[in-house]
Amino acid sequence: MLIKMNLRVDVFSGSELAPFIPELARLRMAVFREWPYLYEGSLEYETHYLAKFLNLPESTLVVVRDGERVVGASTALPLAQAEAEFQEPFIQAGLDPQDWYYFGESVLEPAYRGRGLGVAFFQHREARALELGYRRATFCAVERPAEHPLKPADYVPLDAFWQRRGFTKRPDLVCQFTWRDLGQPQETPKPMVFWMKQL
Repeated sequence: MLIKMNLRVDVFSGSELAPFIPELARLRMAVFREWPYLYEGSLEYETHYLAKFLNLPESTLVVVRDGERVVGASTALPLAQAEAEFQEPFIQAGLDPQDWYYFGESVLEPAYRGRGLGVAFFQHREARALELGYRRATFCAVERPAEHPLKPADYVPLDAFWQRRGFTKRPDLVCQFTWRDLGQPQETPKPMVFWMKQL
């Protein structure tokens, strides 16, 4: 069945994010339940997490709307303003977090995937990084065991997509970030491996 879509992509920063926080919280919780994140989120945590962007003029939010409904979003901010866990591997490697623009999550409802919006997320965030004077971009992605019981049989990792965007995987740069997996009683740390690109 052909789905008629009226898509628009807009870029916001700082306090402009405020009207989108409830929808972004909903979207993050829904998409991050999927493999490989398996995230058991809470609305309280998501609202608190997203609120930090409001006071960061150098933050970026790329929003995809179908009509007026938010169906996808992607965030970015200076690495030096991200959580300490994300900065630590850079500091340990002698890399200055001040030099890097950090790409956060990209979340998109399943019906809207495969339409070039993932590419648009990267293009808009890279343009914003350059506009702010950054020449290096980075992000990190969770690494799950290959034999994990919840891994879908048809899962295709995004490594090839990220490589086409010009990013290089850096297995030597790994942080540990903690969240609660679906169905688990408590939070546990997960390894997040960084990818990098010279802009």
